[in-house]
Amino acid sequence: MTAPLYYELLKPTNIEEGKKYPVVFMLHGMGSNERDLPPLLDGFEEEMFIFSLRAPINHPPGYAWFTFQTIGSPDRETVNNALHSLENFITYAEEKYPIDSEKIFLLGFSQGSIVSMSYAIQNYGRIKGVVALSGYIPPFIKEEHGTKTFEKLNLFVSHGIQDPVLPYQLATDSHAFLEKTKANVTFKSYQAGHYVTEENYIDLRTWLKNELNG
Repeated sequence: MTAPLYYELLKPTNIEEGKKYPVVFMLHGMGSNERDLPPLLDGFEEEMFIFSLRAPINHPPGYAWFTFQTIGSPDRETVNNALHSLENFITYAEEKYPIDSEKIFLLGFSQGSIVSMSYAIQNYGRIKGVVALSGYIPPFIKEEHGTKTFEKLNLFVSHGIQDPVLPYQLATDSHAFLEKTKANVTFKSYQAGHYVTEENYIDLRTWLKNELNG
């Protein structure tokens, strides 16, 4: 089976025969690529598979997961295409590698965060946890799933209060939605713009470590 998306892979040095491993799929932001996010989980590759995916749409100097109608309102068709590509890739990875399907995580920044949260909500039960950095949940996802509950979905959601790209209000609105649907949310805000601070880096790694050990 051919991989539905280009990717880079980090994995344990010594893979034990018959053992299944946790996995995280990383989704970069608009204009970036698959080499952007792996440093956030430096060292985690010895206990899990880390796939860093390249988005399918050319957006120089890098790639994008979808297009926008306006800020806060992604184009539905291209978001659907991204979600479909992610589903196909997860299935591909499960068939090719010894992955524990009970311990699938997504980590996304900006557009990658939007796709990650949307996928986890739309496919509730498929994903154990999401690290959502500087993103939000699109209006159509909230409208379609707002009456549901997601007690088994765990999320680390963070955002910069001075974010000039995706306003902080988008994050607080998403946080309110997740709390209403009873998802398990750790919400963190930082005195920062559209980037990951050192404190954010430490917090997300601590959260993921706890989820892996829980």
